[in-house]
Amino acid sequence: MEPLHIWHTPWTELDVVLRLVLAAFVGGIIGMDRERAHKWAGIRTLLLVCLGSALFTIVSIFGFGDPADPARLAAGIVVGIGFLGAGVILHSEKGVVGLTTAAAVWAIAAVGVAIGCGLYLIALATALLMLVALRLHTKHPPD
Repeated sequence: MEPLHIWHTPWTELDVVLRLVLAAFVGGIIGMDRERAHKWAGIRTLLLVCLGSALFTIVSIFGFGDPADPARLAAGIVVGIGFLGAGVILHSEKGVVGLTTAAAVWAIAAVGVAIGCGLYLIALATALLMLVALRLHTKHPPD
């Protein structure tokens, strides 16, 4: 049986499913790190952000036919994730907390977009750099 090609690309439905699985896995790994640090946005949140971003990217590339502008939906992801990230930032007597978690939500959305585009090495390198950055300690209280 001939593989189903999505629009005019060599992608098959299996390729798309594998991208979604990779996005869920990478988002889950970053989320596990945040959950171990007892942050509000943990495994489920970051897994879903990465997965959703990948799916929106895939749909924007292949769901609307030719000619379509996939950058429009990617721009919408950035705005939407900004609102989600703003929801984890809190003002308290100690100051502002949640900025690192909000940045992690924002960055994992970008990783999801990269995976959705098929930029696996870039996505995985970014996720690794995120893990390193999230492990860095500062003199300020962590958020």
